[in-house]
Amino acid sequence: MKSILPPAWTLPQQIRDRLGETAGRQRAMEAEGHLLLVLHQPPTAADPERVGRLFWRDPTGAWKSNACGAGIQGLKSHIDEFANKIDKWEDALQVATSATAFYGILRELTPLARTARNLHAALQQGRELCPDDRDLIALRDRAGELERAAELAQQDAQASLDFQVAYHQELESQRSYEMAVATHRLNLLVALFFPIATLSSIFGMNMAHGFESAPSPATFYVVLGAGLIAGLILAIGVGRRPAPIGQQGRAKPAPPRRT
Repeated sequence: MKSILPPAWTLPQQIRDRLGETAGRQRAMEAEGHLLLVLHQPPTAADPERVGRLFWRDPTGAWKSNACGAGIQGLKSHIDEFANKIDKWEDALQVATSATAFYGILRELTPLARTARNLHAALQQGRELCPDDRDLIALRDRAGELERAAELAQQDAQASLDFQVAYHQELESQRSYEMAVATHRLNLLVALFFPIATLSSIFGMNMAHGFESAPSPATFYVVLGAGLIAGLILAIGVGRRPAPIGQQGRAKPAPPRRT
């Protein structure tokens, strides 16, 4: 079966049998004094596949890597990549102002935080399998700090995105309310002047209605007053607010009685 281990690595067969053709989840394996860390490189939202990286510590304490160079410095470089990625998205979070920007940052931070959490767990497992390696303990502690930083950045991005959504919903509600108020006022004006316009149209027609010989000022004021009174009555009826939905036709509940 195809192995993901470099051909030159001489690991025990017990470890080789536990590996498949892909890296799988991040974890630590130990046999006969050999420690193998199976880790993932920092992920991106555009690439759903996780690329594995292998770090081998032989019984003498020497480290080797298939991607980051030899020595413990290779493992340090691997963790430095996570630190640089997290710093990059934290800086982007400080200058983001739109929901689109916050969403893009959140898409990148989500897999990064998950991978950093599993990285910390794998290093903790390796530290338990190899308790005397001080470098591994220090890197485990740093991975824990990166896990916390990534999770905090992810939470900040999510909170900022939620705020942007809620803020724009509030603005939209305010605009809808202002439009409703303006429409209501227009309806009141229409209701107020509709009777006057109707009466003016009726009495302005070229037909005999009996008011041709009436005194002009008195007739004008009577028609105007009747129109205004009818308009006020109509405006009051239009401006009356309906009962809230769910309470129409429902009796007021009686207060609870003491027993």
